[in-house]
Amino acid sequence: MARPAIIRKDDRPPFHARLLRSQEGIVFSLAVLAFVLFAILLPGFLSTGNLLVLVRSVSILGILALGMALVVIARGIDVSMIATMVVSVSWAFVITRAGYSFELALLIGAVFAIAAGVIIGVLIAFGDVPPIFATLAAGSVIYGTGRTFFFTLEMQNVPPDTDWFSVIGQGNVLGIPTTVVFFAVLCGLFHLVLSRTRFGWMLYAMGSNPNAARVTGVPFRPMTVAQYAISAFVAYLAGLILASSAAAINARLFNSTMIYDILLVVVLGGIGLNGGHGSVRNVVLGTVFVGILLNGMTILNIDYTVQNLVKGIVLLLAIVVDSIVNPRDEQTSQQGDL
Repeated sequence: MARPAIIRKDDRPPFHARLLRSQEGIVFSLAVLAFVLFAILLPGFLSTGNLLVLVRSVSILGILALGMALVVIARGIDVSMIATMVVSVSWAFVITRAGYSFELALLIGAVFAIAAGVIIGVLIAFGDVPPIFATLAAGSVIYGTGRTFFFTLEMQNVPPDTDWFSVIGQGNVLGIPTTVVFFAVLCGLFHLVLSRTRFGWMLYAMGSNPNAARVTGVPFRPMTVAQYAISAFVAYLAGLILASSAAAINARLFNSTMIYDILLVVVLGGIGLNGGHGSVRNVVLGTVFVGILLNGMTILNIDYTVQNLVKGIVLLLAIVVDSIVNPRDEQTSQQGDL
């Protein structure tokens, strides 16, 4: 019987060659290249003020991408995150101005966000509505409900006498912006959940092979509801941090391309839309690259429409690459999960 070939450590390709063969390695290399080029070509790129803006905006985008990644790993998608974010946070601020305590208002906002996620999850799990359509429609309903019944002004400022709240988005811990700290903590928490818990294992099982997951006893419907509830709550947390950083929340974000930025982070980072694979590391890589790209285009004063064109092209290329690297199996093609 022939012995299996043994690959010696010295026979393996060098580290940089292995790095460039993976999607993660390519994205990491592009992020480093973009950072170096912008640092050389743009005089204000390395300024303290710009770097602070960069890390804060990147952190908020990354937090939203964590919530999206959780859903995508299980073969779902949530395009209602921005609607949930702006409505729940705006309503919390309105409740505070109505005379209720800020803490109670924040709790009500959290309950609203989670309830929205649960309803979306129920539509998908029990109504068999495809996630892309369920979340697209739900996002419009959530935003319309908020603007009709909860608040009329697009811009909702942070209520007065809430000085502690500003620390969330504007403070520092040992010289590190608190937004980065929150992102790092959530990254650690999501890593533990995805890699060390039964919940994480079931998410990957749902994404990689739904039929096999059902046979092994994965509770599909409760898991689906749970993941969309978590995604909605993460969107709410990101909205609070964003509002704290800017001292306000703008409902116009619902009509912005922010949801596409989140998808760009997830797909470009290496979390396939077909589900079943990806990790927090992919979210971090995608967040860093997209953050640097957006910041550089802003400093270059590139027209907003052109920025959207660039992001759209990059997103399309990322989806094409993802479809090649992670082709849809026969089961996915028949079901049309997304």
